[in-house]
Amino acid sequence: MHILLYFQKIAPGNGKLPGYFRNIHFNNSMCYKTTLPNLTLTKNVIIGRILLVCIKGGFTMKKRILSMLVDNTSGVLSRVAGLFSRRGYNIDSLTVGVTADPRYSRMTVVVCGDELILDQITKQVAKLVDVVDIKSLCPEESVSRELILVKVRADAGNRQAIIAVADIFRAKIVDVAVDSLIIELTGNQSKLDAFINLLEGYEILELARTGITGLSRGAEDVRYL
Repeated sequence: MHILLYFQKIAPGNGKLPGYFRNIHFNNSMCYKTTLPNLTLTKNVIIGRILLVCIKGGFTMKKRILSMLVDNTSGVLSRVAGLFSRRGYNIDSLTVGVTADPRYSRMTVVVCGDELILDQITKQVAKLVDVVDIKSLCPEESVSRELILVKVRADAGNRQAIIAVADIFRAKIVDVAVDSLIIELTGNQSKLDAFINLLEGYEILELARTGITGLSRGAEDVRYL
């Protein structure tokens, strides 16, 4: 993986990168040293007072599912999403809905990054006033599902073949038209991806995914309010 970092030189003699790259330093001779594991600096170019550093390797991207209990008030979604956009974090998917208690909503956010970024995201979100509880859903200790609706072009020649593929995945045919089918499928992300891959031989007209939602197993970590 290659990462491009732009930062301003702090002083003629030395300087440092912001954030979790703070232990990468440079000196007058532009010699570099780092204590980050598996990190190699491959190129540097001076452009005025801006230094471009090309870094190769050293970071493993992971996916984390954050389940949040938030106040059911107007503007909560925009404040949570705004935190991600201001910090430059990317949201893979986001779902939200009211819980059994109408005062609160359950928000499930899927984010990607290395371990340091994911920990920083979790801490920043937990500081929001609207967030009552936040937990990370581990695959082994939680149940997560996603729903998709797929509209596929289907005529008399291939309709039965498409229905056969849907039956293998236990999907439902929720609409039939003269020239198309709408298929509904619920499952984990790998199951949905496998289903979409099998439909590549047909013409997918439209596709909608709800995003991942999930709950932790058991009652040990339930937040009672």
